[in-house]
Amino acid sequence: MDKAIGVPAINVRSKRPRDVLNEIKWRGYQMHECTIYYLHRGAPDDTRIVRGSEITSLGNSFFTLENSSSIPYHRIRRIEYEGEVVYQKGQGQDESVQ
Repeated sequence: MDKAIGVPAINVRSKRPRDVLNEIKWRGYQMHECTIYYLHRGAPDDTRIVRGSEITSLGNSFFTLENSSSIPYHRIRRIEYEGEVVYQKGQGQDESVQ
């Protein structure tokens, strides 16, 4: 949220994590402003956090990181843009936060 004028920094219309990331990429938002939280068994709280700048590609079922790891979209728990939650898994029927 732009704290100076009190308006959201981003207005994401998509409901699924893959679509949210594609919308950010193709609507001209800065991918490096994203923070993605995803299920990673064995990590603290079973969650790993990556920055959008680490993503090298957005595939059909997975996104790929600079280290060549492929992460399935169904593992994404939350996506933030400039600190604002734009997707939260399990938030009602559409799973997105508006």
